[in-house]
Amino acid sequence: MNAMRDMHIPALQIEGLKKSFGKAEIINGIDLSIGKSERHAIIGPNGAGKSTLFNLITGRFPATSGKISLHGRDLAGMAPYQINRLGLSRSFQITNIFPKMTVFENLRCALLWSKGYRYSFWHLVSKASDLTEGAEAILEQINLTSRRDLPAGVLSYAEQRALEIGITIGGGADVIMLDEPTAGMSNTETDYIVELIRKVTEGKTLIVVEHDMGVVFGLADRISVLVYGTIIATGRPEEVRGNPKVQEAYLGAALEAEH
Repeated sequence: MNAMRDMHIPALQIEGLKKSFGKAEIINGIDLSIGKSERHAIIGPNGAGKSTLFNLITGRFPATSGKISLHGRDLAGMAPYQINRLGLSRSFQITNIFPKMTVFENLRCALLWSKGYRYSFWHLVSKASDLTEGAEAILEQINLTSRRDLPAGVLSYAEQRALEIGITIGGGADVIMLDEPTAGMSNTETDYIVELIRKVTEGKTLIVVEHDMGVVFGLADRISVLVYGTIIATGRPEEVRGNPKVQEAYLGAALEAEH
């Protein structure tokens, strides 16, 4: 019975969320529910508050008011590492890897906590077969097995983003947040990353901020449009595309810019 009830609890629930910096109100009363295994895109013009929203969800900023729940658990007052250990992981706009460590070592580090090593200083990670097997499995998932022993800093930009996605899923999180994962990429690189995201987030909840409308409409089950700190529309891609308010506030200009 409890399991059946849990199926109806959203992966992420946001209620009346507000965030002000001094007199500037950046997030203005957001309500949003994202279901388990949903792929949800958040779009909007620059300065709409998308990154601030990500930072509120992940505990980098405290909310001025409102509530954020992960699988029904209130996240108020939690630090980012505590939220991560509850099953939420994110990437950043700027690639965040250890450039002097190998690709394999980056992934092995990402697995330490979820594999139970935590504050265990007496284990040699090189002898931990479960860490090695886990890192090798992610290497295969993100198509970087051939780059295994290279310093992460020498990878191409798209490969570094792929590695960061691997690190993001390495902790076993079931809610994955990606902040502009295809920014600055060529069409070929974008296709590679989108297919990778689709593969590694299968069965997980994905929340993505993205400016490329081709990526958004090809990847998302639902889309929320954020304008001046307020969500003006949420719905399936075809609903959002045809929404006059969205076209007026953002989408028409964004699609036009791509052509």
